[in-house]
Amino acid sequence: MQSFRSLRVWEKSHQLTLDIYASRKTFPREEVYGLTSQMRRASASIGMNIAEGCCRKGSVEMARFLQIAMGSASEVEYQLLLARDLDYLRNPEYERLATRAVEIKRMLSSLMQKVKAVN
Repeated sequence: MQSFRSLRVWEKSHQLTLDIYASRKTFPREEVYGLTSQMRRASASIGMNIAEGCCRKGSVEMARFLQIAMGSASEVEYQLLLARDLDYLRNPEYERLATRAVEIKRMLSSLMQKVKAVN
């Protein structure tokens, strides 16, 4: 068992979540329970699943939670694209956040390979 706080991928996912919460200011008010809420939940789910996986016994369970985090990161990647295409996010902000989401996915993939190699 390791501390999730020691993982760079968790740090980056936590920062992405904070940035997504901050970016909602550009979204229309009617989206507060729509896309904004979904983006918040999906981005928070990345870090939550990393944290939960770290406290589980064995690498199989850890890998499973990392896979769930990967799914959430993919959701965020699409939600950012949708927000940009709906003109809720300007392109520079979209690029910044989407690049972070892709980086997190790469880091999760690498960590999953390392965790699976332990088996």
